[in-house]
Amino acid sequence: MQLSTRNKLFLSHFLAVILVSGSIGSYFYASAIGNLKHSLQSRLMNSAAILSEVFSANELTGLNTSADTQKPQYQALLGRIRRLAATNPDIAFVYVMRKVGDQVVFVLDSDPQPALPGEVYKQNIPELLQGFNRPSVDSDITTDKWGSFLSGYAPLHDANGDYLIGIDMYANEVSHKMYQLKQAGFISLIVSLFLAIVFSGALARNFNQRIDRLVRRCGEIARTQLEPSNSRRTGDELDHLAQTIEAMAEHLERSHEQNEQARKALERHKDELEQRVQQRTGELLEANDQLREEIRERERIEAVLQQTARTDYLTQLPNRRAMIQILDKEAARFERAGHPFSLVLLDIDHFKSINDSFGHDGGDEILVKVAASMRGWMREQDVLARWGGEEFLILLSDTDVERATEQAERLRTAIEAQAFTIGQGETRITASLGVAGYTSNQGIDSCIKDADIALYRAKSGGRNCVVTYREP
Repeated sequence: MQLSTRNKLFLSHFLAVILVSGSIGSYFYASAIGNLKHSLQSRLMNSAAILSEVFSANELTGLNTSADTQKPQYQALLGRIRRLAATNPDIAFVYVMRKVGDQVVFVLDSDPQPALPGEVYKQNIPELLQGFNRPSVDSDITTDKWGSFLSGYAPLHDANGDYLIGIDMYANEVSHKMYQLKQAGFISLIVSLFLAIVFSGALARNFNQRIDRLVRRCGEIARTQLEPSNSRRTGDELDHLAQTIEAMAEHLERSHEQNEQARKALERHKDELEQRVQQRTGELLEANDQLREEIRERERIEAVLQQTARTDYLTQLPNRRAMIQILDKEAARFERAGHPFSLVLLDIDHFKSINDSFGHDGGDEILVKVAASMRGWMREQDVLARWGGEEFLILLSDTDVERATEQAERLRTAIEAQAFTIGQGETRITASLGVAGYTSNQGIDSCIKDADIALYRAKSGGRNCVVTYREP
């Protein structure tokens, strides 16, 4: 069976699209699965690392057996760990374990029917043992008598390898996220097949229409029928085109006289054409000038848009994206020339009460005025950016962590001393600040995390204070 040119084109384009889209789709699907698992593991490990700062090994002293559950110390710590577990619906359990010789025993457990202090955990999980010395996460889902989980671990900051805190995520929650990703991949496959059929059909139809038009035009030029007679028609559309061109060649000599007449007509219209060319040239020059003006206007608009993308709309400070770029350059300058710098993360205390008292417009007004005041109190080489919500990030260039702590304290004092006018009223605010100094080969993300930890400690310590991050 001989296929038409249209069907051949359809099949070839369809197979090509399926091959390319299938290869690309498979690659991205596999990458998405891996990235999802890595993201869940990273969240668990980082969450455990953050929670490890909440508990101290000194608080856990004396919780060794089930009889210790009656102590007020145990009840207070149990309430705290259950509140932490309730803050995130993805978390199944949070617990604290102690290493006793070669055994691992429970100290605290957020389960409604918790494992008691001193209860031995019999599962041998390499990642759990690593968690006594550094943050770690399960490589695969682990099953024990409490269920199946994916868990993250981190040592307590002052435990010297004796205590860790763990976070469990239910395995069915992990499976549900994987199922959603697979479902999206299947839908994408169906859509790709549909688009491949539509795309291939459109290409084949478009190409075949051009062949048909060429056949008709050749037939008209040759003064023959629109198509060769049925007795001469063989093969597919391309064969049909070749036959039509042959018929056209047979009539080329007849067109010689017409060509001569056309040449004479061209001579008659030569002068008229030159006049039209001159007129059109003038119009094109004018249009070219207009186009240059439009290009300059577009370049100006693009510059404005680029600036807008790097600036916080409310405070007109650099936004998070712009600040990250500035910090990357400062880190490169540090690695190249050794110039120290520090970061200060500032959070306005009790900002929700300001919104409740003065409305969101009043809260926005406070943010604008605080930003303007801080810019006036800072040095010219320092950079102030809005980090998000009521948080601001300050880059103190050429400043070590001790001097940065002093400057942060002066800034905190200035904010506390200033009265801010909102509408017809006046209010005073305070701020909590976390300070972290950048160290060699640390990385900007790590330095920001240190400042965030210090800010968390400042807020936990009563707010309206400055806390400097120190290495554990």
